[in-house]
Amino acid sequence: MHVSVNGVRLFFDVEGAKLVPDGPVMREKPVLLMLHGGPGADHSIYRPAYSALADIAQVVYLDHRGNGRSEDGPREGWNLAQWGDDVRAFCEVLGIVDPIVLGASFGGMVALAYATRHPAHPSKLVLISTEAAGGSYPERRVALFERFGGAEVGALAHRRFLEFRGHPDQASRDAWRQVAMPLYFRTPRDPDMARRAVNRPEVSQWFTRPGGESDNFNMFPDLHRIQCPTLVMGGEDDPMLPIESQADIAAALPPHLVQFERFANCGHAVVPDAPERGMATIRDFILRR
Repeated sequence: MHVSVNGVRLFFDVEGAKLVPDGPVMREKPVLLMLHGGPGADHSIYRPAYSALADIAQVVYLDHRGNGRSEDGPREGWNLAQWGDDVRAFCEVLGIVDPIVLGASFGGMVALAYATRHPAHPSKLVLISTEAAGGSYPERRVALFERFGGAEVGALAHRRFLEFRGHPDQASRDAWRQVAMPLYFRTPRDPDMARRAVNRPEVSQWFTRPGGESDNFNMFPDLHRIQCPTLVMGGEDDPMLPIESQADIAAALPPHLVQFERFANCGHAVVPDAPERGMATIRDFILRR
């Protein structure tokens, strides 16, 4: 399905009803709005794992502008402020009130941009394996990639995170996809997941280019604006966005709002490596009054 938001047509999909029969009434479930990672990926990376939450929430999957099945819009709009504003406008168009917004990796960055720019809008946030300032802990990333992948991958990570601060060319991007991305997770991923996804490399190249926003944004000065309960989750073996990045977010948020969960022996996005504990943690957070 598509809807026009801020001048572009955005694709979304829905799992689960908003209203369900409950004795003499129709009980309303909260909306869980899923913001996918990337950029350049699509919402399919969350499925089927997050379908398990459709019994307690109406799960809405959104493809960001320039990603997946959504329209591109102007390239100048491929930035966190615009992606964050799109989340708010998307909810307004569809009549979604008080959403629980979940973002992993790049999706978490969009969630932070949305929540700091529109702090009264979400009812809860779930931030998984993300960062609030671009390019955080580059030496730690290099060390972890070398630990899990050896000297060749360590050298590739050194070039990306310490020398060029991004991918300098297509050969670097290809090498990263082939030898570094499989190390994001401790558990091998289903190869069909990549085959199902609608990949849009041009938006990833724009965001992660040397000098691009992925390495330069900083939302820490605005994190105090967040007003809703926030679950922060991270894997202690995540080489792409180390656990220290999530610890910094948790420390910067108002203490009475934050729940910080560390996952041992887990890499990027947590749920792929710890599906039972990861989903149970998210489920409990959604259900908590």
